[in-house]
Amino acid sequence: MSEKNLLETLEQLREQVAALEADAPSKARLDSLVETLEQRLSVAGSEEHHLHLVAELKETISHFEVEHPRLTGILNDLMVTLSNMGI
Repeated sequence: MSEKNLLETLEQLREQVAALEADAPSKARLDSLVETLEQRLSVAGSEEHHLHLVAELKETISHFEVEHPRLTGILNDLMVTLSNMGI
């Protein structure tokens, strides 16, 4: 997978987050996650930096998997993409 796929997946995540009208805390958490992902991916980081990013994604997936299965699917896609990119 390429950076293009990563950007497309992030855009899908943004669309799903925008659709969360009634769940303000979840929306705020996901908005923050997307911003963090975009910021951290725009700057080359150390392996430790990337491990923290992956850990944050895993934690978010665990939090949302029951209530928001579509979001969880997109977050899992992000994990796979990052893994395939060596992150």
